[in-house]
Amino acid sequence: MDPAGGYDLIITIVNKGWSERIVKASKEAGAEGGTIMFGRGTGIHETKTFFGIPIEPEKEIVFTAIPEEKTREVLSAIIEAGRLNEPGTGVAFVLPLKYVAGICHLVQGIWSCGPAEKSSSPAKK
Repeated sequence: MDPAGGYDLIITIVNKGWSERIVKASKEAGAEGGTIMFGRGTGIHETKTFFGIPIEPEKEIVFTAIPEEKTREVLSAIIEAGRLNEPGTGVAFVLPLKYVAGICHLVQGIWSCGPAEKSSSPAKK
């Protein structure tokens, strides 16, 4: 059996301390959760100095895999929660996911993640 298709990945990059509200808003809009990673910004609104020494701002990156039919609603909630329509607050964008594995609790009827089915998993074909 094939891995699931029909998913998007919403990637949201926000200032440090904002990721929890992004995840909360996306869950309230229908997402199951998200993955948070840390990074640093280099954009036009990122240049700050302290006594002439450049400061690299810390960022939080939220990855949210979502069924295509929920993408617009979840993205709208993320934009509102993160105030992404205001300059320097962050950015969000959507990438289509060709295949997704490891989310069988969301994809019923595609394949089973149980131990009895491991020998027939897509990766071992």
